Amino acid sequence: QIQLVESGGGLVQPGGSLRLSCVVSGSNFNFYAMNWYRQAPGMRRELVASIASNGDTNYGDFVKGRFAISRSNVEDTGYLQMDNLQPEDTAMYYCNIKHTLQGRQYWGEGTLVTVSS
Repeated sequence: QIQLVESGGGLVQPGGSLRLSCVVSGSNFNFYAMNWYRQAPGMRRELVASIASNGDTNYGDFVKGRFAISRSNVEDTGYLQMDNLQPEDTAMYYCNIKHTLQGRQYWGEGTLVTVSS
């Protein structure tokens, strides 16, 4: 059974930083791309960042160099370093993995990020 468990969310002031983690169990992590999505209240879920199994990365336009996605294929863990957070970054952040060839997807339950003074 594949499970994804996010951690690292919380309350931070504008301009602050958080590092989200996503631990994946029950899968061969090497065969999956990892993605971070977010969803604010009343808004659609949007892609924040993605990282392929070979390390290639992609970011949403709104990131503007503030976030960095990374992964450890040894620890089966993905990370999202978020710097210069702003109130509009407030959302539930979800970890997602997608099989490179078969397209199967799995989701974590999310971790809440709140940016407020």
